[in-house]
Amino acid sequence: MPAVPDPGKATGFDALTQPLLQVQSLGLQRGERRLFRNLNFSLGQGGLAVVRGANGAGKTSLLRALAGLAQPIEGQAHLFGVAARRLASADRQRLLYLGHAEGLKQDLSVRENLIFWAGLDTGRAPRAGEIDPLLEQVDLTAAGDRLVRHLSAGQRRRTVLARMIHSPAELWLLDEPLTNLDEAGRTLVRQRLQAHLQAGGAAVVATHTSLGVDAPGSVEIAL
Repeated sequence: MPAVPDPGKATGFDALTQPLLQVQSLGLQRGERRLFRNLNFSLGQGGLAVVRGANGAGKTSLLRALAGLAQPIEGQAHLFGVAARRLASADRQRLLYLGHAEGLKQDLSVRENLIFWAGLDTGRAPRAGEIDPLLEQVDLTAAGDRLVRHLSAGQRRRTVLARMIHSPAELWLLDEPLTNLDEAGRTLVRQRLQAHLQAGGAAVVATHTSLGVDAPGSVEIAL
């Protein structure tokens, strides 16, 4: 897999005075079962929260609540100073949520999926030749015109990884981003996450494994 750009050369985000994410007294429930309660943390620019816990502890539910896709039973989460479920469409491009459901269209090619997501994530159609470097970075050049339904699990994850690399979002919500990736793919995730934080972005990452990312003042959340 080709080398990624030097994280130190990442393009920075505009300086902000308010937190990118603020979670206050958050509680979630699945059916009749309480997952957690009274969760509090905030992330400014360069901030990282690592979420750990057994299967079923609520890691994915937390990320969905932060993305405005699940309703907490108590407390609130604010993204960019706005309640998660009230985030305006224009501000949605400041948020990248990559969950277990990969969001790939089965009957489109890898390239077509990336073109589709680039339009949603950036608000514009990608320029000619913009997708090819992404395919090269994630070692999918040869599979660029293959339908997603014919990809291996690792190739599907690398397609999602290409979307992450291309995203201009300030806040990343990543659910087990190292799953189904070989060591080269995991290294690329770590490098891109490091570059994102150094550029002034922030991330909440649910993971069972070590991220290997240097983020001073990172938050550890055990569910």
